[in-house]
Amino acid sequence: MTATSPTGNGDVPALDMDGLSRILFGHAAFQYLNAACELGLPDLIAEKDALTREEIRDVLGLQDRAADILLLGCTSLGIVVKEGGRYGLAQVVRDLMEEGDWQRFKDTVAFEQYIVYEGQLDFTDSLRENRNVGLRRVRGAGRDLYHRLSENPHLEQVFYRYMRSWSELANKHLVKELDLTGRSHLLDCGGGDAVNAIALAKANPGLQVTVFEIPASGAIAEKKVAQAGVGDQVSVVTGDMFQDPLPTGCDVVMFAHQLVIWTLEENTALMRRAYEALPAGGQLVIFNSMSNDEGDGPVVAALDSVYFAALPAEGGMIYSWAQHEECIHAAGFRTVKRIPFPGWTPHGVIVATK
Repeated sequence: MTATSPTGNGDVPALDMDGLSRILFGHAAFQYLNAACELGLPDLIAEKDALTREEIRDVLGLQDRAADILLLGCTSLGIVVKEGGRYGLAQVVRDLMEEGDWQRFKDTVAFEQYIVYEGQLDFTDSLRENRNVGLRRVRGAGRDLYHRLSENPHLEQVFYRYMRSWSELANKHLVKELDLTGRSHLLDCGGGDAVNAIALAKANPGLQVTVFEIPASGAIAEKKVAQAGVGDQVSVVTGDMFQDPLPTGCDVVMFAHQLVIWTLEENTALMRRAYEALPAGGQLVIFNSMSNDEGDGPVVAALDSVYFAALPAEGGMIYSWAQHEECIHAAGFRTVKRIPFPGWTPHGVIVATK
């Protein structure tokens, strides 16, 4: 049974007791997924095609009770399927493996486990106080999560591995859909470890790309650029994009996975800085997850917003297309184009022209 959404989001499944129970014990469901990934259960089954309980128990080095708990959860949740006494993989997991996205998915699971999970305990207080209360659970003195990562080497490793994978799940569409014909120099503000800069440089041989990042992240970006062999196209400049002058000479300014972190007022300020740095005809590119204009989905955008509310910085969520466009117009841009991406992540691009 479905209930039609009055806001135009299509058919929204009516919530029954089974669905409500999955929400109630959602934390436990995730722990089964994380345990399966860390123990290597899906990879093991994929390698052998199908295995018995005893084979899984022995290869994973688990005791009987532990194996029974793991298989009870993973089977009831549908991560694995049981037929004729043997365990196989859910088709959706097989699809991720066949598409080459399984490791990227596992990197996202690790991010949720080690960075998001503890901080989201403060989600309710973060809503009450309208600030990222969960940051208190991350050791360090930095003003936000990103300035504290360098003080937490394991978290830093998990975070950048996740951000690379999360970008790679969608930047194949970015490379395909973002037309940079005639553009000479793209500024990637807050470009992380340069994953998107590298992809765009490889797809556009005549394009120069500058990654603008905080000093703690700049060295990571430089290392990735060198490893990718695109040092002749991609350079790294360090600074604070809110305060320091933006690198000059660019005809495209891109914010990739940045404008979900900050308040709408801060986003408008960043876009104004981009507007001032661009020549007439220059372009602003926003690449990140988007929620729909009706405010009722998609569900991944809603669930991901818990992280942005509780942890990284004082503001942020998965904003709607329309909210981004309001900021774009307030910053002075007029021509705006939406490019939604296919796939299970709610990524998309907005292109605005000065």
